[in-house]
Order: sequence, then C-alpha cells, then structure tokens
Amino acid sequence: MEKSPELTIKKSYYDRYGWLFWALIVLIIYVWSLQGLKLSGIQASASSVSKSIISGIFHPDWAYVYNGSGEDLVSLIVQTLAIAFLGTIISAVISVPFAFWAAQSPSEKWHVRSTSGKFVLTLIRTFPEIVLAIMFIKAVGPGSYAGVLAVGVHSVGMLGKLFSEAIENMDDGAEEAIVSVGGNATQVFALATLPTILPEFISYTLYRFEIAVRSATILGMVGAGGIGTPMLFAIQTRNWPRVGIILLGIIIMVLAIDSLSGWLRKKLV
Repeated sequence: MEKSPELTIKKSYYDRYGWLFWALIVLIIYVWSLQGLKLSGIQASASSVSKSIISGIFHPDWAYVYNGSGEDLVSLIVQTLAIAFLGTIISAVISVPFAFWAAQSPSEKWHVRSTSGKFVLTLIRTFPEIVLAIMFIKAVGPGSYAGVLAVGVHSVGMLGKLFSEAIENMDDGAEEAIVSVGGNATQVFALATLPTILPEFISYTLYRFEIAVRSATILGMVGAGGIGTPMLFAIQTRNWPRVGIILLGIIIMVLAIDSLSGWLRKKLV
C-alpha cells in the first residue's frame, strides 16, 4: 500500500523542522529557570581571597604531608580511600539481590516484582550521600562509620540499577544451551548466568568506587570522616597553604584511582 503524498509531506516537514519545536521548549525552560536566579554580584574581598587561595596552592604546607600523628594528609587520604572502598564493597554485595529483584524479563512488559524493585532502588537513590551522612551521624555518631554507611546505602541504589540493566541485557544463549542438555536451575546460574554478568558487575563496581572516592572527600565536611574535615577547618581558618596541600593530595588520589580503575575495567570488559 502506497503512502499518500499528504502524509509524506507532513512527515518530511516534521523531520526537517521538528527539532525547532524541541529547541524552543528547551529555550523556554532555560529562560524560566534564569528568572529565579538573583545575581548579587562579586564581593569586594573576592580578589584578595582568590590571590590567597592561589598563593596557598602554589606554596603548599609540605610539613602536613606526614607527621605520624594520624591526622596528617597521608593518614586521612588512606582513611578516605578506606571509607570509599568499604562502602562500595558492602553495597556491591547488597545490590545483587536488589538487581535480580528489579530485573525485568524480556518476555514481560510489566511485572509487580520488577516494578516494585525499580521503585525501591529509585527511592534509595533519592537521598544524596551528604544527607545520608548527616542522618547516620545522628544515629551512630560522627566519624568514618557514618561515612561508610552513607556511601554504602547510596551506592546500593545506583549499583542495583546498573546490575539490573546488565541482567536485562544479558545474552541468554549460554543459558539456553545448558537447559537444552538437561541442566537444572543451579547449573544454569553457576555455569551461564554468573560468568556472563560477573565482568559487568565488577566493572560497574569499579566505576562506582571512583565516584565514591570523590564523595568520601566531601562527606568529611559534615563530620563523616576522611580528608574533608581538615580541609573545611583549613578553609574556615584561612590556612591556604594547608588547603593547597590537601587539594594537591586529593587531585593525586583521584587521578591514581581513575587510572587504575580504567585499566582494570578495560581488562574485564
């Protein structure tokens, strides 16, 4: 059956100029958003403060790198890495059952099980890590424990979502092959499902660890342990050389973790 010329003209007209409609919608949203901004201008002290910060960064407090007190840069960076690592590992283990709960079968368009699982994971992701850290500080007290719990709980929502998508997009050819030769459910999971999804699970966990390292540096500012606490104190006391060495340490830590994680993920996938 041939398409009518009118339908063809209408379709080609939308294909050519439909993007203008969406561009106009985006522009309207941007204009509406800017209406709520109140630009207060730049303070008179901005120039001197900026110069002090830059001077501190280029003249860092090298004596703070390590002094054996447990409150030096190296010790607190190790603590920050420990918070991110432990929180990520805990969340990776807990996320697995959540992922199977939220994963949707290709043959079903809607299911109570998978829909409820996705809703729970979305609900967990709703709370930012810094809000979770404040809540856990009230529950367990300030320190690294609250930071681990904040990173772990928030990571469950993210890793659970990524894991469930990996399960949904999994190639089921190996599963069908084992079933065809008489394999049971346990054999299918151990010999087909797990080897197929495990590399992606590990890759997502490493990627989440990269993000957790950055988050752990911020959580210390609310008392959840790590390098964030001394950085906040240094900023409040205008100790810019101390701020400079802490920022330098954070940059080196993040770059090293990103490089190592990226290399490992390339080996896995």
